[in-house]
Amino acid sequence: MKENSLEEKRDKIVRGLEATYAKLVEFKKSKKSPLIVSKDGKVIQINPEAAEPTTTYNRG
Repeated sequence: MKENSLEEKRDKIVRGLEATYAKLVEFKKSKKSPLIVSKDGKVIQINPEAAEPTTTYNRG
């Protein structure tokens, strides 16, 4: 039972992260502002028009 409860909570958190990412991309597009992310230890800017509108997180 405890394991199932943790999985449900993790899934809710991951769904929330995915929804937040989608809202962030839309916001950045509307403001014509770049996304600032870290990739391979470097800080980079991504054009929001080139960013994927959704993302999936590893649930494992």
